Amino acid sequence: MSANVQTKKVRKKALVASLIGSSIEYYDYLLYGTVAALVFNKLFFPNFDPTVGLLISLASFGIPYFFRPLGGVIFSHIGDKIGRKKSLVYTLAIMGISTALIGFLPVYETIGIWAPILLVLLRLIQGIAVGGEWGGAVLLAVEYSDKKKRGFAGSVPMMGAAVGMIIATATMALLRLLPDAQFLAWGWRVPFIGSLVLVFLGLWIRNGLEETPDFQQAKEEGAVSKLPIVDTFKYHWKEIILTTGAKAIETAPFYIFATFGISYATNTLKMPEGPVLNAITIGTLISLVMIPLMGRLSDHVGRKKVFVSGTLGVILFSMPYFYLLSKKSILLLTIAVMIGYALWSVITAVLGTMFSEMFRAEVRYTGISVGYQLGAAIFGGTAPLIATSLVAAFHGSWVPAAIYLMLLGVMSLICVSLIKGMSEEEKEGMKKRINTAS
Repeated sequence: MSANVQTKKVRKKALVASLIGSSIEYYDYLLYGTVAALVFNKLFFPNFDPTVGLLISLASFGIPYFFRPLGGVIFSHIGDKIGRKKSLVYTLAIMGISTALIGFLPVYETIGIWAPILLVLLRLIQGIAVGGEWGGAVLLAVEYSDKKKRGFAGSVPMMGAAVGMIIATATMALLRLLPDAQFLAWGWRVPFIGSLVLVFLGLWIRNGLEETPDFQQAKEEGAVSKLPIVDTFKYHWKEIILTTGAKAIETAPFYIFATFGISYATNTLKMPEGPVLNAITIGTLISLVMIPLMGRLSDHVGRKKVFVSGTLGVILFSMPYFYLLSKKSILLLTIAVMIGYALWSVITAVLGTMFSEMFRAEVRYTGISVGYQLGAAIFGGTAPLIATSLVAAFHGSWVPAAIYLMLLGVMSLICVSLIKGMSEEEKEGMKKRINTAS
C-alpha cells in the first residue's frame, strides 16, 4: 500500500473516531435534556409543584456545564503534554460509563433523596469527561487533515451534535410509543444503557490510531509545554475570552431549539410529545447535511464569513421562531425547528476549525477546550433554564426569551470580529517562549 493511500486511510479513520466520540457526547447530553423535560421531574424530583420540579430538573441538566471547564483543563493537560489519544480514550470511557449508570439509578420513590443526589453526581462526572472530549475530537480531525481541507475536517466532529440528537430524539420518540406506565417504569432507561455499544465501538477505533502529526511534530521539536494551562492564559488570555463569547450563539440556540423547545411545546403549550420529538429529529437531519457543506464552504470563503452569516440568521429568526411555536401547530413547529437548525448548522460547522487556528499545537488542546467549555457553561447549559424562567416570569410571554437569544448573537458577533488566526511569525515566537520557559 502506497504512503498516500495509507495517509488517506488514517485520515478517514481519524474522522470516524472524532465523529463517534462527539456523537456520543451529544447523544448523552441531549438524551438527558429530553428525559429531564419528560421524566426526571416526575421520578427524581416529585415532591415539588410541577413547574418548580421542571425547573429543578432542567437545573440538573445545566449545573454540570460549570464542571466542563474543569474537565477541559484536566484532559487538555493530558492531551497537550502526553498526547491526544490517551486523553480521548479516558474521556470516552468515563463519559460512557456515567451515562449507562444513569440508566440503572433507583428513583425517588425507592431510595428517597439519594436518587436526585446520585443523578446529579453522575451528571457532574459526565460533564467533566465531556469537558475534555470535544477539544480532542476536533483536534483529531483537524490535525490529521490536509491543511486545505481543515474546514471540512473540523466540521465532521461538529456533525456529532446532529448525529447524537438524531439517535437520542429518534430513540425517545420510539420509546414514547410505550404506554406511559411502562415508559416511566423502564422505557426511559433503555437509551442510557444502550449507549455502551457506541462507547465500545469508539474505544476500539481510537485505540488503533497513532498520535496526531501536529502533536508528534511538537514533541520532536521539544516544544511540549510543561504546564499548558499556564502558557495558555499567559500568552492567549485574549483568545480565551473571545472564544468564550463566540461560543454563546452556537451553544444557546442548540439547547433552546432542542431541550427548551421540547419543554416549552409539551409543558407550556400542551402539544403532544411524539410529534414534537419528530420535529426535532427532522431538524437535525437537515443539520447532518448542512454542517459538512458549510465546513467545505469555509475552506473557500473563510471561517469568519460563514460564522457571521449564520449568526445574523439566528438573530433575525429568533422572534419568528418563538412566534411559530406559539401557534401550537405541529407543521409550523416543524418548519421553525428546520430553519433554526439550518442556521445553527452554519455556525457550528466552522467553530472547531476557527478556534483551533488561533492556537499553537503546544497549547491548542487547552486553548480551544477552555474557551469552548467556558462558553458552554455560561451560555449553553443555562439556556433552557433561563428561557423557561423568562417565560414563567413574564406570564407565558416568549418575547424576553427571544430577546435574550438575540443579545447573545450580538455579543458573539463582536467577539468574532476581534478574532484573528495566529501568523507563522507569532507561532514561532510563542514556540520560542515556551521552549525558553521549559
